[in-house]
Amino acid sequence: MRWLLLGALAGLLLAYPQLLALVLAVVAAVLSKPVVVAFGLGLATRLSVPRVRRWAR
Repeated sequence: MRWLLLGALAGLLLAYPQLLALVLAVVAAVLSKPVVVAFGLGLATRLSVPRVRRWAR
């Protein structure tokens, strides 16, 4: 799914070169917000860590 989205974005950028400026502006706006970056990193970390279930005593 990730590769499909990346391919679609690359196809749009090839079809409409002015979209590159828009994509870069959106990425810069998102990266300028530390809370959004921290949330994204936390979400990515949580999804990659396997969940361990143990019996409670």
